[in-house]
Amino acid sequence: MVSVLLLAAGTIDLNNLINYSNRDIPMYVLKDNTPPFNDLTDAGATLGRVLFYDKKLSANNTISCASCHQQEYAFSDPSIASVGLNGGFTGRHAMRLANSRFSDEMAFFWDERAASLEEQTTQPIRDHVEMGFSAINGAPGFDSLIRKMGAITYYPQMFELVFGTPEISEERMQQALAQFIRSITSFDSRFDSGFAAVNNLGQPFPNFTQQENMGKMLYLQTGAQGGAGCQGCHRAPEFDIAPNSGNNGVIGVIGDPATLDLTNVRAPSLRDLVNPAGIPNGPFMHDGSLATLMDVINHYDSIAFDPNVNNNLDPRLRGGTPGQGPPTGQNLQLTQDEKDALVAFLMTLTGSDLYSNEIWSDPFDANGELNYIPLNTTSVNEMVENQRFKAFPNPAIDQVNFSLPSGEYQLHVLGMNGQLVAQSAIRNGGSFMVSNLQPGMYIFHARSTTGEESFSKKIIVR
Repeated sequence: MVSVLLLAAGTIDLNNLINYSNRDIPMYVLKDNTPPFNDLTDAGATLGRVLFYDKKLSANNTISCASCHQQEYAFSDPSIASVGLNGGFTGRHAMRLANSRFSDEMAFFWDERAASLEEQTTQPIRDHVEMGFSAINGAPGFDSLIRKMGAITYYPQMFELVFGTPEISEERMQQALAQFIRSITSFDSRFDSGFAAVNNLGQPFPNFTQQENMGKMLYLQTGAQGGAGCQGCHRAPEFDIAPNSGNNGVIGVIGDPATLDLTNVRAPSLRDLVNPAGIPNGPFMHDGSLATLMDVINHYDSIAFDPNVNNNLDPRLRGGTPGQGPPTGQNLQLTQDEKDALVAFLMTLTGSDLYSNEIWSDPFDANGELNYIPLNTTSVNEMVENQRFKAFPNPAIDQVNFSLPSGEYQLHVLGMNGQLVAQSAIRNGGSFMVSNLQPGMYIFHARSTTGEESFSKKIIVR
């Protein structure tokens, strides 16, 4: 339906949408926090990209989401604290956003105060310090932003493209922003090349040095096996944080390490900790207190545990041996060679496409204006058809759910070579089991039994 077309900076062609929804994701990546009501679409991610970079979403037109989450730093910030509205500073370091989609953990922010990525996306806009639509101390409220956006030329049509009507709401903004953030992927690292070659995390990767393979095994093995136990919390191959994790022993606040903050239990993916040149994508941890990967390894090598000071330390970091007194903290006793190997391995998790691909770049020009090509009649018709036939989740593992106009349909599943591989009768919608299909991309074609209507979607099966 749509094709990839990158125009000059500051221009978006609504008739030729960028491919966000069918990008290549390794078959070994199985975790996905996309909710069934907000499947990733080209139109939704395009709107999300505009919202993400639009400084008009701040009360004084100076700050956007991208001000704190910068593409050249894996969508993080090189500063410990980000600068918000009127020169104020954020309370925590800006978390990297790369591969936010690929985790079992649904909650977001360091302290997990947002139950989903959707809920997280507009909280900075509502924050009095960050983007200013807080309704605090005379500041405008979110309703003021909705009215402001309604008067901006490009938003009504873009919302209609995505949702079928031009209505602007916080819920729709959340869905579009979440789609764009979930589209930000990084799977072109040396780790990915090595894993694809052997399909076994425990085997040496042929493209790794001896030091990097040593670091990989230290990462995967527990302390009892002579490793560092990193895999217990940051699970490869997604390198996401395990749900229900406690904090990691970094318990200070920015600028005041003596003040305790024990609530930070979330972490971003460990992919792209550094850029392709090996330079950290900003400082590490919620308080930005660790400047290098070696600082991070040294922190985990020796963690003190005092339940009277920090009763929220993750149990995997408390150390101790059953029957030999209360735990006093993790002490891995890593040698310097082992620490160096761990750092070398973590650096293999960095790709390059993330930093340069225009699909995630700022679409606004130097004057902060967005040039866009409106929908033509053909595209409007396609937009209407897309609203009438929805399929989710995509990619799918067990089943695909359908939403269709009222009526009876014959569903044909075609391989990319056009060969029929499965068929089924469906009414109004329903679901189709895909667990018996080989992984790959398929065309799902639904045709009404009257022959009056037909719809098609590309679906990735894992």
